[in-house]
Amino acid sequence: MKKILFFIFVCFTTLLSAQKKAYGDGEWFKFRIHYGPITAGYATLKVEDTILHNKEVFHVQGEGHTTGITKLLFNVDDYYQSYIDKALDIPYRFIRKIDEGGYTKDLVIDFDYDTQKAIVTNNKYKTVHQEPIPDNVQDMVSSFYYLRNHLQTSNIKQDDVFDMNMFFDRGNYKFRLKFLGRETLKTTFGKVPTMVFRPYVESGRVFEEEESLTVWVTDDANKMPILIKADLVIGSLKATLTEYKGLTHQFKIIPE
Repeated sequence: MKKILFFIFVCFTTLLSAQKKAYGDGEWFKFRIHYGPITAGYATLKVEDTILHNKEVFHVQGEGHTTGITKLLFNVDDYYQSYIDKALDIPYRFIRKIDEGGYTKDLVIDFDYDTQKAIVTNNKYKTVHQEPIPDNVQDMVSSFYYLRNHLQTSNIKQDDVFDMNMFFDRGNYKFRLKFLGRETLKTTFGKVPTMVFRPYVESGRVFEEEESLTVWVTDDANKMPILIKADLVIGSLKATLTEYKGLTHQFKIIPE
């Protein structure tokens, strides 16, 4: 009887845990990148189940490409991948391969939690080195998916700030996210209740200043990005969600 009760308890808690997940296998987003009415390119994010080092992981793949006249003026081909432990929400491998107007990177970062090291393989320069990592570290892709699962928003207040350990390229950083408030957004899908956040980013080559990025995510269990606005060195642009599929939860839309 004890074993049966224990089995039921495990199944119940596993089910509850699964219900809390904001995303899952088959989720896919497509974004239009645009300067006002001018389309500069498209970006996609997709999630797939896979196995890495005999562990069940989510394989998140992100791509971004310029199109049309923008491609001729400033060609961008970006590829990002993250392998995230399905139970622990920590990354095991991060891949960043980008070409942004001739500025290129080709990195593979493997996270070894036994030694608390990040093994950084730079394919461009044929080098490998190790860096120490703190507990609960995330990469630049897994951090977004971690927040979708773990950020408690029911009692969130305006100006609340959340910090996270992030490993980026070859160093550790404190990633900071500020809650700006709630807003109903008019979209191609209808009126959508959203939460507005400000990720603090590094100013310099791409972003004009630390507070250059604003993100609108759905105020529902999916917490999916629906609009991203960035003030860049080369101007201001937006990434607008145009297509989606494979959501884990119902998409909350306010009826007209």
